[in-house]
Amino acid sequence: MRAFPNLARALVGALLLTATSLAAAGELNPSAIAILPPLDEIKWSSPLNGPNASYVIAGDPAKPGLYVQLTKWKAGNNFSRPHFHPNDRYITVLRGTWWVGTGTKFDPASTVPMKAGSVVTHFGKQIHYDGAKDEDAILLIVGEGPATLTRVEEEK
Repeated sequence: MRAFPNLARALVGALLLTATSLAAAGELNPSAIAILPPLDEIKWSSPLNGPNASYVIAGDPAKPGLYVQLTKWKAGNNFSRPHFHPNDRYITVLRGTWWVGTGTKFDPASTVPMKAGSVVTHFGKQIHYDGAKDEDAILLIVGEGPATLTRVEEEK
């Protein structure tokens, strides 16, 4: 995936171009294209009592291969704990502000804001944590599965 550092940005551009084009389009052949509903109309799936939600656009994050997923980090000082993923992930912030930190010392106050339009690469096997503070953040994540998450022992 490192060979495609602009892949997430290209996918966002394609989604925006598709949405813009649809306003002027007539009838479309559903066997030729698939259309994602606007972000406000997506039927998000949430883990049981989980603070976040997701929507898989393509692939399966649980299986080997390319996947494309939307993730909604819900507001309320909602953060993951330090962890890593086995493969690189390319994340584009579509809406809101997403906060990111690195290392084993969990400290949400030291996280850095990523505003809408920012593109972040999580390199495989590198420790990070992230989340949302005052507002929801919607992310487009492109990666190679399986997208497992391995928690690490936190520095005191």
